[in-house]
Amino acid sequence: MLDETLLDAPDALAQADRRGLLRGAAEAGARVRTAARHAAEAGIADLTPEGRPRAVLVAGPGTPAAGVADLIGALAGASAPVVPLRPTGVAPAPGALRWALPGWAGSVDLLLLPTTDGSEPGLALLAEQAYRRGMTVVAVAPAASPLAEAVNGSRGLFVPLAMAPHESAVETAENLAASSGTLWSLFTPLLALLDRVGLVEAPPEVLEKVADRLDRTAERCGPALATYGNPAKTFAAELADSLPLVWTEGAAAGPVGRRFAAVLAELAGLPALAGELPEALTAHGVLLAGTYAAGADPDDFFRDRVDEPQALRARVVLLRDRPAGGLTAAPAARELALGHDTAVSELEPQEEGDDLETLAELLAVTDFAAVYLALASAGVTAPPASP
Repeated sequence: MLDETLLDAPDALAQADRRGLLRGAAEAGARVRTAARHAAEAGIADLTPEGRPRAVLVAGPGTPAAGVADLIGALAGASAPVVPLRPTGVAPAPGALRWALPGWAGSVDLLLLPTTDGSEPGLALLAEQAYRRGMTVVAVAPAASPLAEAVNGSRGLFVPLAMAPHESAVETAENLAASSGTLWSLFTPLLALLDRVGLVEAPPEVLEKVADRLDRTAERCGPALATYGNPAKTFAAELADSLPLVWTEGAAAGPVGRRFAAVLAELAGLPALAGELPEALTAHGVLLAGTYAAGADPDDFFRDRVDEPQALRARVVLLRDRPAGGLTAAPAARELALGHDTAVSELEPQEEGDDLETLAELLAVTDFAAVYLALASAGVTAPPASP
């Protein structure tokens, strides 16, 4: 159950935020600026690549690396395939994870290693394997980590992870891995790199605009603003006790919706499903008419349910980046949802801008909403630290 009174109590929110999640979301713009500076100091701005890579491979643990790979894939489009490398292992602990290069990967491909930890032996082994194949390797990880030594030793490019002055590498890895600030700390140096190799348009002036957009969005979504004027708090209140069906439309909205579903589960303990329109209408349509339908209750209406947990009911979340050309499946999505008495929440950018700025605003609002749900949901506590 969501304690909505907590949403409008900034001091209580701060007290409940033992993991610094709101601070991480609010600092996203600052992280972009710091990460861009780290990228420049590492020499990315001075690179003179001979051409585009054939493919971009991305390996790293957890939600942050998966989100980075998805976002890069959306922005790169048809310029080059982006291949996330999934880890194997017996546990999610850094020492238990292993990655492997596909057989076709070679000297014309680029390997990216974003991680908030840097102690994963599997990533160091992967960097060595890539070096033997002649691949270019670029890593973003905490400074002085074992991965930094491995990448530098294999003639790769290492960029130190941007962290706030008050934050240690251990805190980043254990507490803030799913936060918005950490995502941008990993994502920004790789954007600068991909701009240099011609896969993404992200020169310094664009990154500064992204940081400014994140700052403005944080002002609109911050804890001091009341729910009625705060899009993230409103979003959180609407999604409480529901099964969110996140339906996205547009290249930038797709990875944002998938990250939103992942962060809702990781931070707020709320299951969610993400799908892209128009395919989501078919993929999730039965959920609107089955057990999770708004009016689904096969038992006697008059039975006493005071002591029973509230059942999750589907709620459609339309997440759009304003598709070009006026061709949109949004009306069909609303019609399908409302035809099954299912509530609809909608989110789209409030400002004009390019794909990267649009993506930044959508990420910021959804990340803030997930944090508010995590803090105001009764019974949701921080997970134990990794061994």
